[in-house]
Amino acid sequence: MDLSELRIFRAVVREGGVTRAAERLHRVQSNVTTRVRQLEGDLGTSLFIREGKRLHLTPAGQVLLGYADRLLALADEARAAVQDPRPRGVFRLGAMESTAAVRLPEPLNQFHQLYPDVVLELRIGNPETLAKLLLAGELDAAFVAEPIANAPFEKMHAFEEEPVIVSAAGHPAIGQKGSPPRSVLVFENGCPHRKRLEDWYAKRGEMPERTIELGSYHAMLGCVVAGMGIALLPESVLTTFPEGKRLTVHRLPSGENRAETVLIWRKGAASPNVQAMQKVLLDARPTRGPAAKRKASSVSALHNVK
Repeated sequence: MDLSELRIFRAVVREGGVTRAAERLHRVQSNVTTRVRQLEGDLGTSLFIREGKRLHLTPAGQVLLGYADRLLALADEARAAVQDPRPRGVFRLGAMESTAAVRLPEPLNQFHQLYPDVVLELRIGNPETLAKLLLAGELDAAFVAEPIANAPFEKMHAFEEEPVIVSAAGHPAIGQKGSPPRSVLVFENGCPHRKRLEDWYAKRGEMPERTIELGSYHAMLGCVVAGMGIALLPESVLTTFPEGKRLTVHRLPSGENRAETVLIWRKGAASPNVQAMQKVLLDARPTRGPAAKRKASSVSALHNVK
């Protein structure tokens, strides 16, 4: 059973017979008759009672007519939605936790005001998880930290972050040879900030004694304040933490102190919703950087990492 068979079946019903249905559909009568019989064969039941040249619906035909009307209306709606260039429907967006908490409230609010017909669904995960969801068709776009594979995705710059190492207030400068931290606080494997911190110590030939996995930045920062270990995260996250005065921020050296967040989507799958998000990001770009930097610079005392 396919949509063309349902359209022929419905035309026969509406026109009261094969002859007029064939005229309306611009088909030959034999083709219409054959397609109706194929539909009956597929369903295993008669759809019409034939009295000479007149056709009457059987009970099964009456049931099918209701479904045919609904299915064909839904198909027409789907065709219109695909061909409509306006953003609409459900927009399934992925993001890292830090991006969702700090960077996205403003652009998502702007997106909602500009495109009220779009229903936003947000899913949190690390870049590896979000990339897999995109390739599986479960997300339309996602905000992830570079590096991300180029082959399956298209991307655009969204935000620039400054990753910093944080410790409890009064902690000595980090990065001095022979003084690795006893514990580091990180997210699960796949988190780009965890990898950056692990690479930081591996490059210096040192590794912390313990690695503690946590599920949120505020939990992580609370544990840092308590002296349980150090953590690496985007400095912008600190603007949402009320106990920033109890932290010491250790800046990374030039060349290691920048991280780019990009919006990615599957190649060839830039829907109107994805294009609308690109426009929101482009429109916001001139004012976003300086304001975020001013906010972050007021968090706490700073140390340069050697």
